[in-house]
Amino acid sequence: MLARNEALANLKAGYLFPEIAKRRREFLAKHPEAKIISLGIGNTTEPITPHIDAGLVEGARRLATREGYSGYGDEQGMTALREKIAQVFYNSLEGCRLIAADEVFISDGAKCDIGRLQLLFGRSVPVSVQDPSYPVYVDGSVLIGAAGPWNGTGYQGIHYLPCTAENNYFPDLDRLPKNGLVYFCSPNNPTGAVASREQLTALVKAVQKSGSILIFDAAYAEYIRSPELPKSIFQIPGAETCAIEVNSFSKPIGFTGVRLGWTIVPKTLVYEGGESVNADWNRICTTVFNGASNIAQYGGLAALDPEGLQEMRQLTDYYLENARHIRSTLQKLRIACVGGDNAPYIWAHFPGRTSWDVFETILETCWVVTTPGSGFGPAGESFIRFSAFGHREDIVEACTRLERLAK
Repeated sequence: MLARNEALANLKAGYLFPEIAKRRREFLAKHPEAKIISLGIGNTTEPITPHIDAGLVEGARRLATREGYSGYGDEQGMTALREKIAQVFYNSLEGCRLIAADEVFISDGAKCDIGRLQLLFGRSVPVSVQDPSYPVYVDGSVLIGAAGPWNGTGYQGIHYLPCTAENNYFPDLDRLPKNGLVYFCSPNNPTGAVASREQLTALVKAVQKSGSILIFDAAYAEYIRSPELPKSIFQIPGAETCAIEVNSFSKPIGFTGVRLGWTIVPKTLVYEGGESVNADWNRICTTVFNGASNIAQYGGLAALDPEGLQEMRQLTDYYLENARHIRSTLQKLRIACVGGDNAPYIWAHFPGRTSWDVFETILETCWVVTTPGSGFGPAGESFIRFSAFGHREDIVEACTRLERLAK
């Protein structure tokens, strides 16, 4: 009988979000009368908007015709969509390095690509992550064998870069190991913090100096409203020589279940020996991936029309207004928090208490589900993440319930 993959044995028993769902089910089993409102998992709730939905419908309709039917498409994605992403999300940004269509790779979502990207670098590469950070950066590293087992506070071999109120949620870059991978997310999930141009410039310089490659997660970039804040790492000079950017349609247009994202791999990005990272990523995509749904890609094309971009702005504005309600409520309760202005998450501090203890208190007292900060890394202990993804009436009701915490 084959032995189990030791990397799987190194993972903690439960991924964060299934564990939250399990505790919610257990609570409802004991309290069936409870009307739970979720401010936990970052799952969009509002219907797909009309113009974008029409793109999906048209994509499906054309498959029912001989002229419009397509089987397998290019694994890298439709050329028209790759060109449109380059133009709308990059080449129109102030100071952004020009992105070519063949540097854009369409995927079934940012999370999926973040996991697959580990195949480029293997198990012997040092991995640095913001702390706190999205769990897949760390769990993907464990699965590939680049990190060891859980030691009680973190995974062995992961270089945690604390991002706290004391350092303005930006890490000490002197701690980067040589020739490694660096995961960075802005706007950050879970803290809602957004890195400034000066901070990202320092990050790029530090990554270059250490001989590393930066995996930049920009999945929440369309929530940035402050014009001075960069939306892409490629607005920073030099990033094209050391960075890969991952992005997604999930949160700006509600494609969490439709599944569509993209990754930018510059042709100027090379390994130590001069080999092309772009060429290797193309090889991986054509080997382990058959391409994103062609229906989803037609929806993506519609999202990048002027009408679709207007709908995207309206939808992200809606969730940001939700975030303002939550943040205002927490501030009224004198709970220290950040985020919610250029991101759909609010990061709240409950000093002296464990995250899971606060999670249970809010669930039992307010019938509201949140996300324990400790699930995002050691520096997340005693914090709670509130998600602004929800129907407005639910957000307002949840905020009313949260006021019970003052009693």
